[in-house]
Amino acid sequence: MQISQSTPAARAGIFVPVIFVATIFLSASLLFFVQPLFTRIVLPQIGGSPAIWTTAMLFFQSTLIAGYLYAHLLSRLLSVRVQLVIHLAVWAGALLFLPLTIPEGWQFDPDGPIAWQTLMLFGVGVGMPFFALSANAPLLQSWYGRSGGPSASDPYFLYGASNLGSLVALLGFPLVAEPLFGTTLIGFGWAMGFAALGAFLLISGLSANGGTLITASQTETDSRPAARSYVYWAFLAFIPSSLMLSVTSKISLDLGAVPMVWVVPLALYLLSFVLTFTQRRVPLARILKPLTALALIGMLPIFVGLTGPELNMALVAILIIGFFVVTIYAHHKLYLARPDASHLTGFYLTMSIGGALGGLFNSIVGPVLFSGLYESGTTIILAALLLINLQRPAPVVLRALGVGALVGAAAAIPALIASLVPALDTLDIVIGCLLASAVITAALLRRNALSLYGSAIALILVGTFIVPDNKLFRDRSFFGAHTVYETNGLRLYGNGTTIHGAQRVSDSAAPRPEPLFYYHPNGPMAQVMTSTRGHAAQEIGIVGLGVGSLACYQQPDQNWQFYEIDRMVDDIARDPSLFGFMSNCAGAAPTHLGDARIVLAGQTGLQYDILVVDAYSSDSVPVHLTTLEAIQLYMDRLASDGVLLFHISNRYYEIDRPLARAADALGLTARIQHYPGNVAADPADSASVVVMLSRSTEALGDLAVDARWITLESDGGPVWTDDYANLLSILR
Repeated sequence: MQISQSTPAARAGIFVPVIFVATIFLSASLLFFVQPLFTRIVLPQIGGSPAIWTTAMLFFQSTLIAGYLYAHLLSRLLSVRVQLVIHLAVWAGALLFLPLTIPEGWQFDPDGPIAWQTLMLFGVGVGMPFFALSANAPLLQSWYGRSGGPSASDPYFLYGASNLGSLVALLGFPLVAEPLFGTTLIGFGWAMGFAALGAFLLISGLSANGGTLITASQTETDSRPAARSYVYWAFLAFIPSSLMLSVTSKISLDLGAVPMVWVVPLALYLLSFVLTFTQRRVPLARILKPLTALALIGMLPIFVGLTGPELNMALVAILIIGFFVVTIYAHHKLYLARPDASHLTGFYLTMSIGGALGGLFNSIVGPVLFSGLYESGTTIILAALLLINLQRPAPVVLRALGVGALVGAAAAIPALIASLVPALDTLDIVIGCLLASAVITAALLRRNALSLYGSAIALILVGTFIVPDNKLFRDRSFFGAHTVYETNGLRLYGNGTTIHGAQRVSDSAAPRPEPLFYYHPNGPMAQVMTSTRGHAAQEIGIVGLGVGSLACYQQPDQNWQFYEIDRMVDDIARDPSLFGFMSNCAGAAPTHLGDARIVLAGQTGLQYDILVVDAYSSDSVPVHLTTLEAIQLYMDRLASDGVLLFHISNRYYEIDRPLARAADALGLTARIQHYPGNVAADPADSASVVVMLSRSTEALGDLAVDARWITLESDGGPVWTDDYANLLSILR
């Protein structure tokens, strides 16, 4: 009887995949950890607007493409030994930028281009480390193809390990690191991990050094992919990326930016790579195509608003599950379309470009092309191409699409005629005609998927242009979609389903329209403005304009100034054909455009008697406006007896808790009022929550003895600072 013993070669065969998996896992974890980490570090210096986050993502996606291109060129032009030397030199150069911090001497210029300054700050502060990490996924897989390890001829399974590391980091930052540690300590730990990565890279490179690239097509004279293959890879990467952003935006817009709203779609996006980029069988592979068709059919009416103006949890579930199914299907097709290992880096470079184009379409192109949130529906329509065989010759494909488009356009003629007849109940008739047209064209073209697709495009385009729109105003800025419409005698300004201001239609000709909802005369903010203390105030600042409701509490001898990040909001508020608060009550009051904290930091000569921070919407917390440093800045802009108001009405967060801790740390007097509203007497008299801070009780004047304002006590929890803040800890 012989007992087999492991040979050195066998032991090496086990060691090689382990070291490569560990290296790529660590690298991906660092890559996804540094994105929220550095953004969190610089947030107090550059502001917290959505534009900053979008610009940050643009930087990371662009740098990722640069890293993939660098890896592609290295692997195609140089030996593994030279690749290893160069890449270790890049890693060593990145060490000079650690620990991560804002470069010494950097100053934000509020008058300069914010996007450009943000890109430059990220480039100088984190560009080199992020670039080094970006190259690792394709480069390590290329090295593994030369290592002689198990499955070296098909190293794509390592991409699954890479995305598993990304997933762990994605969940680990908001759920573990941020609640327990400040950014300084997190940054130190990240720097240690980045330093350790160098040893893993060295061992991985040495394992591949001198090896011969093993491919599945070594006997072929030319295995170079055709140009259409690159287009196909980019398209398969574009759809999940764009759809992920569409789902995230839709849920955030309608339900609020609660924790995990953006984490869940991104986590599922990464998980789809783990499930598909593997040599194991993909779950439900046989029925993925019909499931994808059902998913697209389920999501489209939600995106275009046919399910109603508000999302419920069932509709959210349909969006999340539908997105996950489509993403798995697209990434599974991407894995099946992969080239052999000799073209691996070009494949990943193309993938990164396709994913970046998805982000570019949603964050940059969509807001420019569309007045509403139409990019989500556009992505769904494009995703339907996943279900169609496009491998036929281009003339055949174009001819089939053209025939379908003509049939769809002809079928939509009754709906077009109905829209032009004023005497008809246009909306119902037009929609009915369009639905009938869809049924007819589907019946006629059911055997030709390409023609059916062309007819669907034609019907959608016709419907988009002829279905009546009852909005008084619809437009879009970089910060979101804006609508003004009328219902039940009220003119409302909204972003998604969140109402940011209202005026009674009957007040259109009134010299001083009555403020409504949070700003109702019975509410706490009105109590302050109409109190003896409020009337005695001379200088008043308002952070967050809305439709300018508070402006009609201005007294003749007072000087008011407003702060607003979105120019379109200011345009809406000052348009007398839409709302009359600003034009009738405070037309001469200036609006300072930009992030309020940044703008206030540059206004050193101000001494407000009352400063209102009304930048908290019903669903979000601008953390950088809530920290100890931010509140100290507000107090510096107040007179010695000034009053600071925070409007913190919120569906998801108890914002009074970090405010109370900061007030206690700064020795401030703090009061709070939970106003219940009185919708039975006036539907526009809604509930609200307001916190009031001052340096002393005496500074509150008559409000100090108002029983509706109770003392706000600190719960003793950690004070939020620019270095530490924990959103999860204040969830309701």
